[in-house]
Amino acid sequence: MDDVRPSPPAPLATASAAALDVLAAEAWLLEPPPPHERKGVLRDEAAFLLDRLLTAVARGHGALEVALGRGFAALAERDGAMRLGFSGIGDYARERLGIAAGTAQKLARLSRALRDRPLLAEAVRRGEVSARKAETVLPVARGETEERWVALARTETVRALAAAVRAESATDAGEDETWERVSVQLTPGGRAKLDEAMALAGKVVGATAPRWQRLEAICQEFLGAHPVEASSEGGDDGASDSALRGPVADWLEAAKAGLEEEYGRWAFLGEVAPVEAEMSAELDGGVDAMSVDAELRRLAAMRDRWDELVGHLGMLVRMLGLWRDMGFASFGHYCEERLGMATRTVEQRVALERRLHALPALRQAMRDRRVSYEQARLVAEVADDLSVEDWIRRAEGRTCIALRRELEAEQEVQMCARAELDLRVPRRVGNLLEAAIRAARAAADAWLTSAECLERVAEHFVSTWKTALAERSTPQRRALARDGGLCQVPGCSRAAVHAHHVVYRSRGGGDEPANLASLCAAHHLRGVHGGFVEIRGAAPDRLTWRLGAREPMRSMD
Repeated sequence: MDDVRPSPPAPLATASAAALDVLAAEAWLLEPPPPHERKGVLRDEAAFLLDRLLTAVARGHGALEVALGRGFAALAERDGAMRLGFSGIGDYARERLGIAAGTAQKLARLSRALRDRPLLAEAVRRGEVSARKAETVLPVARGETEERWVALARTETVRALAAAVRAESATDAGEDETWERVSVQLTPGGRAKLDEAMALAGKVVGATAPRWQRLEAICQEFLGAHPVEASSEGGDDGASDSALRGPVADWLEAAKAGLEEEYGRWAFLGEVAPVEAEMSAELDGGVDAMSVDAELRRLAAMRDRWDELVGHLGMLVRMLGLWRDMGFASFGHYCEERLGMATRTVEQRVALERRLHALPALRQAMRDRRVSYEQARLVAEVADDLSVEDWIRRAEGRTCIALRRELEAEQEVQMCARAELDLRVPRRVGNLLEAAIRAARAAADAWLTSAECLERVAEHFVSTWKTALAERSTPQRRALARDGGLCQVPGCSRAAVHAHHVVYRSRGGGDEPANLASLCAAHHLRGVHGGFVEIRGAAPDRLTWRLGAREPMRSMD
């Protein structure tokens, strides 16, 4: 009898430039149909075509993110980001790679967690388990139970995995925080009082704290002195008895479970081929920061092209509502279960793609590497066809964090002119604001408008903290105030805590304002005194920086 040996398994696909070119050639032939032609779209054929392309792109995108996470983890653990002139991997990723800081930190956490879970790590590397599923089972997939959870992750849906993890560990696995928008029309006097309270809150929670976090501190201070019933606060679970925002219904969860069962986990769409993540030697533990940086920049440049395809194809699926034809409860349900990507990740790329269709100059600027993905996302929020070229030029000469702060300052000026509070906040902060308004009405023993309540809440915060935060004026404190309490190193998002002498006092430098530059603790203690950051010139606007061990001196915002 012949010796019949099993054939070796087919090699896994990789997220290569050649694979991307093949997908891109097909994807860019598909243009959004105008509204009057959408009824004539052959929905079944379109659904199968777009799903085939988008799932392949999503798997390639996921493989790149696994590799990027490995590099981010390597930089974080060896102080590599500081060796490149950055206080952390978040700032490094945003400024050097055009990747959101939160994304980089999340990918690094996943990479570190997988080191203690070798079976799960191998399944993620081979593309058999998406990063989304891996994040879901991390709390329970360890030790003797790891093999069972990896097997479940290969076959179960994200929703089913999250339910199983909750049942075993009482943990909300992989659930994103819900955000909402709050809007209150203020009087001019109320606007001024709220601005004063917001400024003081920045001193309490930190100069880099977003406005929603400052609002949270203001409301907490008021509720500490004017408590309300716990049930009327709504808690952190999003429940609320407000006439404006009711409790979130659980019908969507039931719909997801029903559709998973009805469509047999969407087997009719076909199996999605796994894509293997690159495990290049440049990302190994013993490699220097410069080599890791070079490899991360290569991977990030590839990711930019995959990002563009995710946005383009995702826009078509959402625009035509094809997720319904494929048997999903929502577009987000399709993203998580079929693509293995977080809903917000896909939504951001779809939103940017829509704006790029309206602003082709911005798309070209991205492809020409004039602006990064993060810069383009910021520009897309404010530019129109008349101002886009001006915004591109402004973005080119600024770091991402400087551009974002500039835009936020302009938006704040507009809100002040309209005398309103208009913020996107986590749901828990919306509930907290609601509770503070009810507490203000209860304290007044009268019905007040929301604007009047918010003004009283702000007044309470100012009266509580204004005196407590008063400090003796010193040259160092005046320098920190001049710089807005922000670290002045280009691209740094941290609050300043030290006023650094540009010319050291040991070399004759004094406390004059031009010799004091505001720095965060990381850049001052590890950057400047570690030899990775060098500052010359005169503060605040004539400073020249050398960031990292090998970079030339440069001037930037």
